[in-house]
Amino acid sequence: MGADVVTLLTEAIKPADMLETDDLRDVDKEILEYMVEGRVTPVYCKKRLEESGQKYSRGYVQERLSRFVEHEHAENLLETGLYELVNDPREYE
Repeated sequence: MGADVVTLLTEAIKPADMLETDDLRDVDKEILEYMVEGRVTPVYCKKRLEESGQKYSRGYVQERLSRFVEHEHAENLLETGLYELVNDPREYE
């Protein structure tokens, strides 16, 4: 299959409001890695980021997770602050 056909197929199945890899910050990519492993909370992500030497507030991490929800990449389960990855924006490269 040619590259143009693959691109057209990918665009056809990707909702217009989903994020693309170029839209992601480095912290977003780190959080997505945690979400691939399983469900996360803002505090869990914050602590994992701290372990890797990155300092972000819980509020900032919450904003990033909320952005994933807004763009239909994650779900806030029962509005409890427990987030689950629905579809990974890095898959639409």
